[in-house]
Amino acid sequence: MYENSVEKIKQVQAGDRDVLADLINTNNGLIWNIVKRFGGRGYEYEDLYQIGCIGFIKAIKKFDTNYEVQLSTYAVPYILGEIKRFLRDDGIIKVSRSTKELVNKIRSIQKEYLEKYGEEINISEISKKLKMSKEEIALALDSAKPVESLYQEDASNNGDNRQMIDKIVCQKDEATAISNKLAIRQIIQDLNKREQEVIILRFYKEKTQAQVGKILGITQVQVSRIERKVLDRMKSKLEAV
Repeated sequence: MYENSVEKIKQVQAGDRDVLADLINTNNGLIWNIVKRFGGRGYEYEDLYQIGCIGFIKAIKKFDTNYEVQLSTYAVPYILGEIKRFLRDDGIIKVSRSTKELVNKIRSIQKEYLEKYGEEINISEISKKLKMSKEEIALALDSAKPVESLYQEDASNNGDNRQMIDKIVCQKDEATAISNKLAIRQIIQDLNKREQEVIILRFYKEKTQAQVGKILGITQVQVSRIERKVLDRMKSKLEAV
């Protein structure tokens, strides 16, 4: 019997993450039962489980406690839909055609350079060849990266072979973290060029607002306003996930 407490559902909808983690845990069997229907598709079960958790979270957020239906029944199409969408799009992050074309051009340049000189080409050289900013190149390459599984071993060279999930503080809701990570990457892709440059320089390259302003030729006040506007937009979208 899966957990369907109306009170707990209301608590989650009010923003209680601890209760959300508890609901995911007690409905774990439901999610896994659905995930196992998609065996033999070339994906790890653990990765599909993560996607299934996102679908389950969406079901809770949209669940009307006045429905005469159990949460477990209501959640099934959301979990199925999220996994099917992932498989249909052949990736967790849906990348625009123009970005895919840019990534292909970058990879072609990288391949040719490596074959010719025996070493990897840097982003600065790629940006010159394509006559694009380094930030645009970095963003395109980042969009093509696979999302890391929480169940893979840590790749750092510190002799620690634990899976990534084992290093997450137990009180933290890993499903929400996954959902947020996916949403952040998609949100960045939706920003205009100037907003992307500010966010990448501030949070990917860890520049100060003054340094960003100097690089982009704008004032620190303008950088602050753009940053605040984007972060507010990100916050509202993440809360809707």
